[in-house]
Amino acid sequence: MIGGLPRSSAEPEPECPLCPRLVRFREANRDSLPGYHNGPVPSFGATDVPVLIVGLAPGLHGANRSGRPFTGDHAGGLLYPTLLKFGFAQGTYGAEADDGLRLTGCRITNAVRCVPPENKPTTGEIVACRPFLTAEMDQMAGLRAIVALGQVAHRAVLAAKALVAARWPFAHGTVHRLPDGLLLADSYHCSRYNTNTGKLTVPMFEAVFAEVRSQLGS
Repeated sequence: MIGGLPRSSAEPEPECPLCPRLVRFREANRDSLPGYHNGPVPSFGATDVPVLIVGLAPGLHGANRSGRPFTGDHAGGLLYPTLLKFGFAQGTYGAEADDGLRLTGCRITNAVRCVPPENKPTTGEIVACRPFLTAEMDQMAGLRAIVALGQVAHRAVLAAKALVAARWPFAHGTVHRLPDGLLLADSYHCSRYNTNTGKLTVPMFEAVFAEVRSQLGS
């Protein structure tokens, strides 16, 4: 257990050694930020649900602190209220892993499970974490749709399914139907940069989840 969340075979070990740069950063953060989670952040939500939301990586003072994806940072302040609005969550988002919020019908993970320096994972780190994403999708037997938050997540999903990214280009608001029938819905990442610059607005973000909800038929 980490942060009260159960681990699965799709989760890296607490001392995952796969990415030396991320290991060094983890160890440095344990010295400088001793009260933080400072480890691979496990996925949030049940596996017997139809929707998987895939982000980039934990934020240094968000999920890396709280131990729950998108919890405690700017992105979570947009994501979780949106999930509540469209019936993908219940409760109240309190920006802490113990706030009591529950996901209903979705699960949240990241393409890279450990916090990277400057929030920028390398290509090698994304590749190293790919098996966890593949295993996660495989264990979600009822999976019908994936929401990719950003181009890195979009490409990570396609790579995890051994699909060529060029055939399904990233575009905000687009819903791709993959060869196995799975829906892949694209959104700009709900980062502070994207929302502050107006690249992503609240209506734009909500429209993605409204479309997913509509296509799921409920």
